[in-house]
Amino acid sequence: MATLAQDRQGGEEERSGGSMLWIAIRLSLLFILLCGIVYPLVSTGLAQLLFPHQANGSLLKDKAGNVVGSELIGQSFADPSYFQGRVSSIDNKAEASGSNNYAPSNPDLLARVKASIAAWQKDNPDVPIDRLPIALVTNSGSGLDPHITPQSALVQIPRIGKLTGLSAAELTSLVDAYTEDRDLGVFGDKRVNVLKLNLALKEKLGK
Repeated sequence: MATLAQDRQGGEEERSGGSMLWIAIRLSLLFILLCGIVYPLVSTGLAQLLFPHQANGSLLKDKAGNVVGSELIGQSFADPSYFQGRVSSIDNKAEASGSNNYAPSNPDLLARVKASIAAWQKDNPDVPIDRLPIALVTNSGSGLDPHITPQSALVQIPRIGKLTGLSAAELTSLVDAYTEDRDLGVFGDKRVNVLKLNLALKEKLGK
């Protein structure tokens, strides 16, 4: 009798174990389907439907329809007749987002800032050094900041006006037109997207 009961119990445990395994397999397949296929397809579809510009990288194009960059990532402008953005210790490479996180006393940071100040003085001899915003000679936390403060744009007007022939009033009006307000009116600071501003400047110059 004891042997028969033990055999029956062993059979029930074996069937129970097989049942639990099958349940685990079905749940795994279900979550793979939901989380690995359905959710990505639905979220991607909704993003493309509701926010296509943002979902595709917030790309900006010139008058000819050529993609010139993203409004989310800063870039360097070699031509001094354009507005310049913030210093980037990673050359605005999106895949290398981050900064060196140097302390203010770090000699490498001090050397870089001094070099940036010297370059500024060379390119902007008409602007006193005490009017140079600190944001133009320091790196942002990500090294990819596409914005500068309105003041950082306005102090570049003497250089750009001299190189382009545009008046200070015209350039100031352009900066004002592309100055974005604080988020919800209270968060962050007013800012200017450098790429958007330069695209407007390029159009104004007929380039």
